[in-house]
Amino acid sequence: MTRFLITSALPYVNGVKHLGNLAGSLLPADIHARFRRQTGHEVLFLCGTDEHGTPAELAAQAAGLPVADYCARQHTVQAVIYRGFGLSFDHFSRTSGEANRRLTQEIFLALDTAGFIEPKTIRQAYSPTDGRFLPDRYVVGTCPHCGNTGARGDQCEACTHLLDPGDLVTPCSAISGATDIEFRETRHLFLKLSALEGRLREWLATRRDWPALVQSIARKWLDEGLRDRCITRDLEWGVPVPKPGFEDKVFYVWFDAPIGYIAAALEASADWRAWWQADDVRYLQFLAKDNVPFHAISFPATLLGSGLPFKLVDVIKGFNWLTFEGGKFSTSGRRGIFTDTALDACPADCWRWWLAANAPESSDTDFTVERFVDGVNKDLGDVFGNLVNRCLSFAATRFDATVPQPGKPGPLERQLAIDLDAHLANLRAHHEALAFRKAAEEVRAIWKLANAYLSEAAPWTAIKTDKARAATVVHTGLNLVRIAALAAWPFIPFAAEEVLDCIGEPVAWPTSADTLPAGRRLRVPPVLFPKISAACLRPA
Repeated sequence: MTRFLITSALPYVNGVKHLGNLAGSLLPADIHARFRRQTGHEVLFLCGTDEHGTPAELAAQAAGLPVADYCARQHTVQAVIYRGFGLSFDHFSRTSGEANRRLTQEIFLALDTAGFIEPKTIRQAYSPTDGRFLPDRYVVGTCPHCGNTGARGDQCEACTHLLDPGDLVTPCSAISGATDIEFRETRHLFLKLSALEGRLREWLATRRDWPALVQSIARKWLDEGLRDRCITRDLEWGVPVPKPGFEDKVFYVWFDAPIGYIAAALEASADWRAWWQADDVRYLQFLAKDNVPFHAISFPATLLGSGLPFKLVDVIKGFNWLTFEGGKFSTSGRRGIFTDTALDACPADCWRWWLAANAPESSDTDFTVERFVDGVNKDLGDVFGNLVNRCLSFAATRFDATVPQPGKPGPLERQLAIDLDAHLANLRAHHEALAFRKAAEEVRAIWKLANAYLSEAAPWTAIKTDKARAATVVHTGLNLVRIAALAAWPFIPFAAEEVLDCIGEPVAWPTSADTLPAGRRLRVPPVLFPKISAACLRPA
């Protein structure tokens, strides 16, 4: 049976992440990992904090902490939040760890030996006002390709073009806003992407399961021609460069960060090579569209050029943006809803469900408080929660909180089984296709089908004249609650597990077959999803 290696884009360490980070990588990766486990597959789900680069140094300085201490503290903060959201990582790593340092240096030395590393003297942005060289991300200006005035010196998020600071029109320091940017000579090391373009094209031609969004970004980069990429920086915090003459440099964060996926496996398992150097493993990456170039071009080129036997990604699931009430989320500007305050405002399952049901797959999704409240109350409260409550409460009051003995199924039950089989087949197909919105729609359809059956079969009416028929309907209804919870488990694991515990069932892939034994004791849970209001998300 195929094993699944799943990675989510590594959240950067400099502060709590907003809902866009959750929606565009972390949550869908978790949903897919849960689905694969649920269907009996062996899974290794890896993530971690991305801890190198200037943003970490500056955040540590602002916090008055040594950068290593700051990163350790923020790693813990993020790990606690992600546990709160039910993200089921097998290991949550740190790119500042020894395993990543060692692997990054090993891969670099292999690239150097193979002739894919070239020293160059370049002119790098320097700010006399700040008294320091400015890494690419801390030079901002106008993109020469699309005119975006907020482009960074490494990439324009608006058009996804890779940039160098010197490409920007009217560059300035992102630290101080100073415009007295000078370009001074300094020596750095470059990865010769141009020499690897042919091999990248051949490899990309074999990736047939990628979403159109990812394919278009990757092909666009190749068609524009690959430029050699500087992979070192003038910083103190990072992976040291193991090459004479460059001892004062560290690797560019986007060189070492993806290698952190491999390092996380090394930390997680003594048998890590069975995941990264095996043919029976399918490797999936989940990330937002601005990260596609690094994962579809730079990281594969790094591994191809090294000649080391590491597995290349099979599928990249890229996502568009989650926007916030008509504009962008902003970490620096604290615009939007952030993962820590989100958990304070509503249960994790509320966020998980809405973000998956509205995943920004084919286009951007705009989050508004009103849409969120309406969606959660209708889907989770009125449909799923109502199904669980009406069925378990009736069984508790009229059948002594036990699963009743069913009679022979009638036409309603036979048609129900046919309909359920169709929905469950569609659900599985959508999960396998990484179609999260469609999978959520199928879960919702199962919930609605279950409620419709109970309304039509009306056990509360049948019990007045035909208790045996009422017992059959309630037994069927309890089985529907089982199926509804299992179908929902990858999306809303906390509520689903609560329901399954109430009926004594384990997590497994749902089938329409009736597995509930008559006589089993039941428990009625508290209200699963009390109604929420906009007030809880808009503090006075």
